Amino acid sequence: MTQALLPAASLAPLPDRFAVLADIHGNSAALRAVLADLDATAPGLPLLVLGDHFSGPLDAAGTADLLLARPAFALRGNHDRYLLETPPDRMGASDRVAHAELPPAALDWLAGLPQGLDFGDVRACHATPRQDDRYWTHEARADGQVHLRTPEQMAAEAQGLTAALLICAHTHLSGLWRLPSGQLLLNPGSVGCPAYRDDHPHPHVVETRHPLACYAMVARGTSGWQISHRHLPYDTTAIVARARAHGREDWARAVALGHL
Repeated sequence: MTQALLPAASLAPLPDRFAVLADIHGNSAALRAVLADLDATAPGLPLLVLGDHFSGPLDAAGTADLLLARPAFALRGNHDRYLLETPPDRMGASDRVAHAELPPAALDWLAGLPQGLDFGDVRACHATPRQDDRYWTHEARADGQVHLRTPEQMAAEAQGLTAALLICAHTHLSGLWRLPSGQLLLNPGSVGCPAYRDDHPHPHVVETRHPLACYAMVARGTSGWQISHRHLPYDTTAIVARARAHGREDWARAVALGHL
């Protein structure tokens, strides 16, 4: 039996050009670099933000200041859900640090976000259309690594969706794939967390192998979608120091190097 689609807010079509950000994970320095790049190259470009905004031992409050001051289409990721639904004493270490830093206004903002966004020709979610914590384009295996799924496996996750452009996040790995249906599947990569460890469904590591802040720019063209991936350098010094101040050398290494 096919699992039901997550609820998605139905909105009018996006403008012909927009930026896609995801998985900021409280890295205010990386987000600031992305917003500065947008202001310099495409001022006023609408933002579509795909969740996992604050969780991490970095700068959740500073990230909230930046995000809440900027109009955006945004949705909720799995770590956003953990921040809202898990008692603080049962949270993972990274969620717990972020939760302690966030002002009530930021948590209220998260609580008002949908699990998905449906713009007609664009459908956006955090992970897959049916789960907010399942990889769409990759799978974690018992060898401790993530492996690219086949186009047919990716298409199975899109069952029931008619949008020409499907957008996801969650793996932190940027990419663009054409499905057998002709639909495009875009992952903009992670703004602020280029490497991490996870235990589900097997213990594994995800690494971009670079420390750059990632996002994507999208435009409707007369012959189809035009998509550009942006990878930006920024000064990681202060954010690395914040990770170390919380005793998280793993996060410090991930942010500074892009690998663990």
